[in-house]
Formats: sequence, structure tokens, C-alpha cells
Amino acid sequence: MGYAVLHMEKTSGTDAAMSAHIERTIKPKNADESRTHLNRELIRFPNGVENRTQAIQHRLDTAGLTRKIGNNQVKAIRVLLTGTHEDMERITNEGRLAGWCSDNLKYLADTFGRENIVSAVLHMDEQTPHIHATLVPIVKGERKRKKKEEQVKKRYRKKPTDTARLCADDIMTRAKLKSYQDTYAQAMSGYGLQRGVDGSEAKHISTRKYYRDLMQQTEQLQTDIAQLQDRKETAQEELRQVKKEVQTEKLKEAATTAATNIAESVGSLFGSNKVKTLERENSVLHQTVDTHEETIETLQTKIQTMQTEHSRQMLDMQQKHIKELQVRDTEHKKEVLRLTALLNKTLKWFPQIKGMLNLERFCLSVGFNQEQTAVLMMGKPLEYSGELYSEEHKRKFMAKDVKAKVFTDKGKFVLTIDLQPIGVWFKEHFKKLKLSVSHPIRPQRKSRGLL
Repeated sequence: MGYAVLHMEKTSGTDAAMSAHIERTIKPKNADESRTHLNRELIRFPNGVENRTQAIQHRLDTAGLTRKIGNNQVKAIRVLLTGTHEDMERITNEGRLAGWCSDNLKYLADTFGRENIVSAVLHMDEQTPHIHATLVPIVKGERKRKKKEEQVKKRYRKKPTDTARLCADDIMTRAKLKSYQDTYAQAMSGYGLQRGVDGSEAKHISTRKYYRDLMQQTEQLQTDIAQLQDRKETAQEELRQVKKEVQTEKLKEAATTAATNIAESVGSLFGSNKVKTLERENSVLHQTVDTHEETIETLQTKIQTMQTEHSRQMLDMQQKHIKELQVRDTEHKKEVLRLTALLNKTLKWFPQIKGMLNLERFCLSVGFNQEQTAVLMMGKPLEYSGELYSEEHKRKFMAKDVKAKVFTDKGKFVLTIDLQPIGVWFKEHFKKLKLSVSHPIRPQRKSRGLL
């Protein structure tokens, strides 16, 4: 489970520089301009207000403040709302980003008052989706008096407790800032986000550094596994050698047992020191065998654990790569839909484009090449000699030193030959061809041409 991020910062003036960053009137280096069109303003400005700077001033002008605003007084508080990078990607991929935005706006309205939230912009063109919200700190209630004011023996005229005041300090007390972190984490718990550790010094790392560290860990892990394999082989070789020694010692033990019986029967003349020594050595050998077997078992368990961890890390990397490909595929589909909608609008707003495209195909089918067709599409006359094909008559006709040009007739494009519509020109030439021959004319295919 990742963390919910709520960061608040005071600002003096109308914060025009931050407005330029939020509204992208300047291009930040860390922003992907190809995704800037996905950013959106989540709060509609009042009538006559066009941007964040004006929205701050509009709230100050209409809040009913009775005291003059000081030059250095805090007029707005910036609020950054986001979450852990992986969790924000998950929320986006699950199609829950719109709900996340709505819940953030509800939290801000419930906590600080809907009328005090003058702007909220969702940024999708940076690494992690986030919201820049703007809070004008209008509060109500009696102002807290300073200690020296309380000590002065004067009678202060009490003001109504519902008077609107501009006071960022009342909103950003230490206790309230801590409570915001608690309540915001509760509001975001439905998205798998939790409160950060109070006082934690943890820092975020970039995705590139994460992958680089992960590859280094993978390489180190593979090196450790290779070393453990070598240690395992060495231990197994030592175990085989010890087992051979144990077999030899078993024979010695049998001989020792026989010698012990003889020694006991003979008496204490020869003593039993050598027998005891062999027994001790035999016990040591057994302990050595047990130790080697435990070492091998431990190494095998460690190798299995490291291999499992390595497989898990590789699977995580593959899943992240698949998610990145899915995000890019989704973005590509969105771009295709956007371009399709743009093309449909273009055809709707400029219907003559469709007629021009049809005319271009007709000119090419008649027999004009690309360059000649381009001249005709610009409405310029074209001197032409060559064959022209009639789809109606299924044959080609020779055109010698003719002048072709495109005219418009009631919004329609008409291709003319020597100022005659090309259909009329084809019919006249077909009649002339029928009169010049004494036998019926068979339709001719386009591919064979006219002899």
C-alpha cells in the first residue's frame, strides 16, 4: 500500500509565477508537451475571471473583508495533492482517476470551505499525476490576541465572531497541519493510499535510479548464487572424503573393539590409552560429517531463497514493463481518436474538402499525372496532349493541344476540356468516332487502350 501526499505552502501576492507554471504559459523542463493536452482545470472560474491569479483576487474582493490587506500578508496557500508513483499509475490504469479527482475536491471543500478553493488543476504531463489546488485563507471567528496585547490594560471592542478575516496562520497551525495528514489519508484510503510515517525522512527515488539499482542487485545476486554453488560443490567433495574416512574408521573401530576385549582380558598391563584416543577421534569424525551435512542443507536453502527472490524481482520488472506498454497503447488509441474527431470536424466544417478529394481521384483516373492534377486542383488551366480515359465508354480518346481546367458550379467541382464539361467532351468524341467507322464499335478495356 502506497502513501497519500498532501503538501501545503504559503505564498504572498497573487502568486503569478506559480500560476504560469500551473497553467503552462511557460513550459517546465520536466513536462512532456505531448501529454499537456491531458491536463485539465477541475474548478470553473466565476464570470469575468479567466485565470488563477484573477480567481485569487476575485475571492479577496468578494469575501466581505473589513480590514485592509497588508502588502506582505499571505493571500493564497498552495496545496499539492498526489500519491506514491506506482499507486497513481495503478489508479490511472484502473480508470479511477476521475473519482480520485472528485474525492480530492470534496475533501478540500469539506476541510477549507468550497468558496475558498478558487483553482484546482490536474497535471498529467509530469511523471506522476497530481493536483495543484489554490486555497484563499478566509476564516471566521475572533482573532487570537498576542500575549502583549492581553497584558495591556485596555478595553478592546469585541467584533462579531462571524466576521470574515484573511488569516493563513489560523489554517496552518502545527496541530491542524498534522490533522490534515490524518484526515486526507482517511479520504484516500479507498484508493489504497495510507498516511506517511509521522516525521519520516524517507525520500522518493526516480524510476531510472530504481531500475539501475535493481539491475545492480540482480547482478550481485547472480554472483552470490555462483559463489554459493562453488561452496556447495566444495562441501559435497569434503563430505565424500569424510565418508570415506568414516568407512575406514569403522574398520578401525571394529579392530579397536577386538583389541579392547583382548586388553580387558589381559588386564591393565598394556593400559587402554590408545583405545580411548581412537574412540575420541571417531566421535570427532562423526561430528564433522554432521556439520558438513548441516552446512550443505543451509546452503541449498539459501540458494533456493535467493533464486526465488530473483525470479520475483524479474517478474516485477516484467509486469512494470507490461504496464508501461499498456499505458502507451492507451495513449496511442486516445491520439488516434483525437485525430479522427479532428478529421470529422474538418469534413463537417469544410464540406468542400470531400469534393476536392473526389475530384483528385477522378483526375488521376482520367489520365492526368500527379503534377498535372495538382495544377488543376489549384484552379489553374493546364495545356495537355495525350489520351484521356472515359469510364462511361470504356475506352481512351486522343486529346491534342487541349486546355483543361476546373470550375465550380453551385458548390460542385467540374473538370472541363476546352471549357466543356469532360462528360460532354467524351460524348462528342464518341459520336465522331462512330461516324468515322462503318461497323459497330465494341467497348474497349482501359488496360488495352485505343488503337
